[in-house]
Amino acid sequence: MKTRITEFFGIKHPIIQGGMHRVGYAELAAAVSNAGGLGIITGLTQPTPEDLAREIDRCRDITDQPFGVNLTFLPSFAAPPYPEYIHAIVEGGVRIVETAGRNPAQYIPALKAHGVKVIHKCTSVRHSLTAERIGCDAISVDGFECGGHPGEDDIPNMILLPRVAEELKIPFVASGGMADGRSLVAALALAPTASTWARGLLPRRRRRPMTMSSRRWLRRLNCRRA
Repeated sequence: MKTRITEFFGIKHPIIQGGMHRVGYAELAAAVSNAGGLGIITGLTQPTPEDLAREIDRCRDITDQPFGVNLTFLPSFAAPPYPEYIHAIVEGGVRIVETAGRNPAQYIPALKAHGVKVIHKCTSVRHSLTAERIGCDAISVDGFECGGHPGEDDIPNMILLPRVAEELKIPFVASGGMADGRSLVAALALAPTASTWARGLLPRRRRRPMTMSSRRWLRRLNCRRA
């Protein structure tokens, strides 16, 4: 299946793994990427930039497909060393970064200087337009169903996604409540060109996805049933 997102990121299926804290390790990201989606390593799950660099290297050892890194900009007085995390990302050859949290404008130039494509999480039309204006390449539009970044507007995807489609020029992704082929088809019908899956990628009985084989992930990601 080809969409603007699959062609933009060089992936087979319009499915992006959500950046999940304490879950988005190399094994999960590689499994999703090997299955044709876009795997995401959660940057701040790694205690230091050096740890993130090692995690990126581990991911490269188990996949030759595109993968990205999630970097969440937290509202904190003692902020993580974001420039060092970005350095680890670009030195590791990662060219896709999913940003979340605060406005990433101050970090966009450093990422773009190294050819990194930025997809930013937004929960409203106005935030999506701001992300487009500051130079983000794509938007992850998170409806109220989203578990980790619900925003403050309480607008579900059935309302939010069509409105965003009327305003944005860059490609965007549906996030929140996506778990199988049916939700992917529903999302594509509302104009996004991919969907983000988080808990829907995890096995129901086991919460350690790193034990899953890439072949099993491929079966999970197969959309034929839709």
